[in-house]
Amino acid sequence: MLTNQDIRFAVAPMMDWTDRHCRYFHRLLSRRARLYTEMLTTGAVIHGDRGRLMAFDPFEQPVALQLGGAEPAALAKSAALVETFGYAEVNLNVGCPSDRVQNGAFGACLIREPALVGDCVKAMKDVVGIPVTVKCRIGVDDQDPEQALFALAEKCVASGADALFVHARKAWLKGLSPKENRDVPPLDYALVHRLKRALPDVPIAINGGLTRMSQIEEQLKCVDGVMIGRAAYHDPALLLAVDPQLFGEPAPAADLFEAVDAFLPYVERQLEKGERLPAMTRHLLGLFAGMPGARTFRRRLALDAVKPGSGAETLLRAVGEVRAAMARHSEFAEAG
Repeated sequence: MLTNQDIRFAVAPMMDWTDRHCRYFHRLLSRRARLYTEMLTTGAVIHGDRGRLMAFDPFEQPVALQLGGAEPAALAKSAALVETFGYAEVNLNVGCPSDRVQNGAFGACLIREPALVGDCVKAMKDVVGIPVTVKCRIGVDDQDPEQALFALAEKCVASGADALFVHARKAWLKGLSPKENRDVPPLDYALVHRLKRALPDVPIAINGGLTRMSQIEEQLKCVDGVMIGRAAYHDPALLLAVDPQLFGEPAPAADLFEAVDAFLPYVERQLEKGERLPAMTRHLLGLFAGMPGARTFRRRLALDAVKPGSGAETLLRAVGEVRAAMARHSEFAEAG
């Protein structure tokens, strides 16, 4: 069973972003954040190369795997495999509006079928001991959000869902691209707050448009948890504030430089296994956003990391650009 503290802060599952390298680095920034994989379909879990698709480092824990699918039996089989792999949670995607998801009639399409979502949750709960959670939108297309969200939540809770993660926007399956769906539909935080008041015993986290710690702390007055997406990726420094400000515990690293130093042994281990440097450094491009030397840091990683034979020294040189720029900035400020 998940507690409110378990979902107090989470990094959302993001396709092409929250892979195992990204999650390892995020764990170096926060011990308490709940981390999520990219979505995997039931077909990939059941028939794919599970060793490649589902592998993770124990250091990432607590880490949850997000499933995409709409067939209770397939989801149950997949959830059992997720548990076998050692994940801390299985999460059902009821919010993604991509064409791939629409073609498979799952993701956000399922918001129209709350009874089926309930069946899916129950099928998974019947076969696993780890928490089963749901991530959803507040409705799709012309649905009334209040009716759609409450109907979906009712079925999920009745079927034993351990927590709900609600992206406080509609998903428009017609007329908007997945990218536009992240920003264009208006946010309705108040609706999620009403859902929490209606379900006081159900852990509920809110997602969407939250980019600053002050916003996160404000939301935590109304819901149990906050899930952030792109903000964690574009401004990883936000994660360094999570443990001290939300949990009253020291951050794992004193600053971003120390976090990179802690990441280097992992980078070297992965390189020895044949992984390419840009597969890891691409997750660091937003690391020093707004700091002197950040542009040079990004350029070095973008241009040099992709060169054949690039190793950890490439990352060190890029970080060195930021250190040098900060030193120059400090000297200039003192001289002024």
